[in-house]
Amino acid sequence: MPTATRRAAVYLRISLDQTGEGLAVARQREQCQQIIEQRGWTAVAEFVDNSISASDARKNRPGYDALVKAYEAGRFDALVTYDLDRLTRQPRQLEDWVDAAEGKGLALVTANGEADLTTDAGRLFARIKMAVARSEVERKSARQKAAALQRAQLGRPPLGVRLTGYTPKGETVPEEAEMVRRIFKLFHSGESLKSTARILTADGVMARNGKPWNPSSVRDILTNPRYAGRAVYDGQVLEGVRGKWEALVADDVFDVVQARLSDPRRRTQQGTDRKHLGSGLYVCDECGARVTGFAGSQYRCKATHVNRVRAGVDQYVMDVVTERLSREDAAVLLARPDDALAPLVERSRELRDQLAAADADYDAGYIDGVRYHARTERVRAELEAVERDMRGHQTGTALDEVLGAPDPAAAFRDGSLMARRAVIEALCEVRLRKGRHGSKTFDPGTVVITWRS
Repeated sequence: MPTATRRAAVYLRISLDQTGEGLAVARQREQCQQIIEQRGWTAVAEFVDNSISASDARKNRPGYDALVKAYEAGRFDALVTYDLDRLTRQPRQLEDWVDAAEGKGLALVTANGEADLTTDAGRLFARIKMAVARSEVERKSARQKAAALQRAQLGRPPLGVRLTGYTPKGETVPEEAEMVRRIFKLFHSGESLKSTARILTADGVMARNGKPWNPSSVRDILTNPRYAGRAVYDGQVLEGVRGKWEALVADDVFDVVQARLSDPRRRTQQGTDRKHLGSGLYVCDECGARVTGFAGSQYRCKATHVNRVRAGVDQYVMDVVTERLSREDAAVLLARPDDALAPLVERSRELRDQLAAADADYDAGYIDGVRYHARTERVRAELEAVERDMRGHQTGTALDEVLGAPDPAAAFRDGSLMARRAVIEALCEVRLRKGRHGSKTFDPGTVVITWRS
């Protein structure tokens, strides 16, 4: 094929454009265009990836991907780039272009004139250069990892994208920090991921990117150990190392939040967000199972021992708890020893590990369905009791908020659904008995409220 008939594509890339002006790409373009003019080729396409690294094969390079598709579609038979490492830093990708040059006659030229993949000497040079470039990338990565580990061990914030609530140097950003504290406070007080996101959005509180909060973005905040002042390297907390920045949440609060987020129910469609006051909270007095909402207006247990109209039960529970919170001695309801929280957190972790092990054994076929259910039901029952006790020991929970209000009864009555549920669970156990058949009058004796000591 005569040289003059070649259709040339240009590929331009720079790893980091610090100014955002694309000046380095512009310089590459000028030199590539000169080669096309000197060789009498026809420029037919240009592909650009500005401020995108080629070192990580997992990183998406839209320009490069479009270049590959254009070549496969036969849109060009000559490729001009500033240097081979602008085109790729991946040996496997280089071999694709070598195959194209050998098998299909692609003319690949670099602005520095060092590469000609149509010759064996050119291919040898390209492979050696690629190996050297790859080695440099690996050495740079090793240096960066060592530096990152050292920073973490010294309690310094990691380099890179800053964490919401802090500057890149780890200084507190007041408005963002208050937003982070509020997210922990809401969730710790009994709100779910969904309801926390709804509350923030309803109040006009947007995420740092200006978008509304969603359960995923709320979870990202809640699971970051750095907010508890813990140093992190490669996704793991460095034990015994405290960050040299202001912690936005107490250690015990963070640990309880992680325990809630690890609730096995969150891995299923059931979730933890609720539509009714007593769903999953009230208990059947006959079988001890939690009741759920049914037919839009009722509560019933799985075995249908009880089937109660929701409105009457909820109103009675609200009235009883509101009356209890209106007494002068309401503050004594929170008198719980803080030193009992740590062993509860540890036990909840052990029980969740047992559930994970049971799941793995069942998936691997080591145990059958009968043994699986017997094993997990026992663990789940204990986990439920442990985490209920944990919520009772929390500081800064919905109960704290209610009892710290000028009018605790009003604060409870006006709180969100999830906050009212958290208060009820912390204060008492509600057990439902069968109502009288055919009776249209609510009988308070069929709702047993036992105050927790």
